[in-house]
Amino acid sequence: MPGLTALDLDEARQVLLDDSLRAVTVLREFAGPIVDVGSGGGAPGIPLAVSLPDRKVTLLEAERRKCEFLERWAPSNARVVWGRAEEQETDVYGVAVAKALAQPPVAAEWCLPLVRPGGAAVLFLGPSADIQAVARVSEQLGGGAPQERDGLLVLPKLGPTPRGFPRRPGVARKRPLA
Repeated sequence: MPGLTALDLDEARQVLLDDSLRAVTVLREFAGPIVDVGSGGGAPGIPLAVSLPDRKVTLLEAERRKCEFLERWAPSNARVVWGRAEEQETDVYGVAVAKALAQPPVAAEWCLPLVRPGGAAVLFLGPSADIQAVARVSEQLGGGAPQERDGLLVLPKLGPTPRGFPRRPGVARKRPLA
């Protein structure tokens, strides 16, 4: 589908497939269903679903056009949900993953409420990520200290999502917690 990625085929394989699969080892450490927040063109959610066929994977996407694409390519253990992270039920998933969703503190605020205690949010990081800011957000949302692993930031969920979270759609980006 045009407009989902500007990469050529070789770049797409490297950036979308191989990079997505870096999270498989971390995801195996946490039980329960997985949600890919802001699935977009399907990375990392579709490669993770194919690599972990015994796990249920939700591909959460706010743009309908992208959901239509995801519905055509999702494997049998994945379901596509059209919606925003702030509108989903909290404390449900074993793991939430996000790649290129938003600045890491904002991505943490969108992902961590979806995860039940004992699970984790896993964020794909860029080189300029402010890990201390993510740590402050994690603490406010029932999460523990972030652990950086191979370009991934793992935020363990220690307790239930506090009252008042998630905040209304758009608030996290306009007024970040960190």
